[in-house]
Amino acid sequence: MTTEVTIPEATLAHIQEREGAILGHPPRMAALDRESVAEQVQATTKKLRGAMYADAPPLPLEIIPEIMFVLCKHQALWDAVMALSMELFQNGTLPVRDCELAVLRTGWLLGAPYEFGEHVARAKKAGVTAQEIDRLVEEGSAWDGWSVHDRAILKASEELRADVMITDETWAVLAQSYTEDQLFELCVLVGQFTNVAYFQNALRLRLEPRNPGLSAR
Repeated sequence: MTTEVTIPEATLAHIQEREGAILGHPPRMAALDRESVAEQVQATTKKLRGAMYADAPPLPLEIIPEIMFVLCKHQALWDAVMALSMELFQNGTLPVRDCELAVLRTGWLLGAPYEFGEHVARAKKAGVTAQEIDRLVEEGSAWDGWSVHDRAILKASEELRADVMITDETWAVLAQSYTEDQLFELCVLVGQFTNVAYFQNALRLRLEPRNPGLSAR
């Protein structure tokens, strides 16, 4: 069985249309006043950044991302969402580059400006080149410049998006280099960042100043 994936166009017009639908309207949930929840949000941010970046310094209150001041209103559920992301980043066994390829492909297929833009920066730090990001967007797993392993990661992300399943062919390629734990981890990773894209898009969370959204490369 083969799974056909509809690849979103990467033209400027498409990007503007998609971002306009999400970001061209007011956010659906207002952020709380920063000073009123400073201690709560600073503690949450420190914990999240510590899981994502080794030895990350504390962020000044004024530059903590707005998302933290929106979702702190729903702290119990937000904590649960973050806990899975932190487990994947802090204790996961997949190479960071592999994770970022999967998240970027998922974010692009979902048309998720916040998620895609944030993870382009992380992907570059993990060694993904601007050319690879461009090809990931334009051609996905079909680009002939990928290694067999990288292509399988992208293909798995595409298949999960299109059919909520990974084909036997793709699974077999991944199983050549992944343990059983890592195969499970990849499925959970794609599912988690599908979930994150859903609420970031639906809430129309505004992009941070350094996040170029879907035009990031």
